[in-house]
Amino acid sequence: MPPRVDEIRAAGAPAFRDIALLDQFGRTRRLADYAGEIVALYFYPQDDTPGCTVEGREFRDLHEQFRALGCAVVGVSADSVASHRAFADKHGFPFTLLSDGSGELAAAFGVLRDGRPLRATFVIGRDGRVARAFHDVTPRGHARRVLNFVQALVESHRMIGG
Repeated sequence: MPPRVDEIRAAGAPAFRDIALLDQFGRTRRLADYAGEIVALYFYPQDDTPGCTVEGREFRDLHEQFRALGCAVVGVSADSVASHRAFADKHGFPFTLLSDGSGELAAAFGVLRDGRPLRATFVIGRDGRVARAFHDVTPRGHARRVLNFVQALVESHRMIGG
């Protein structure tokens, strides 16, 4: 069973912020690189499979709306850098895909099973803490649900004077 958001929060941001992974261009990335931004961190099982392609395309189609809210979209699977590059190029993904071949990041979020990440998304706030977890994700329509949450998060922050 995936951990609850409060369990991930209790572990603290440093548990996952400094894990170094390679993106689709072979550059080393860490979640700490996104300090001060909101991050929609979505885990998916495998590049270029039907569900993962639907989910990725929907994040692509809404990418400008995420960016307008100060939210970076980051996809993570166990696939290789080369696989990620081909997947991103084929579908025109404008966001980062991280290669988590060891499963270290997926394990830190409690979504690693049989060497592959489960389909799940975590919205990380500007403070580096998990604001929301989406487990047992259905690919179609998921990116819109995440965007709706990010919009509410940004609006609530504005309302309290942040």
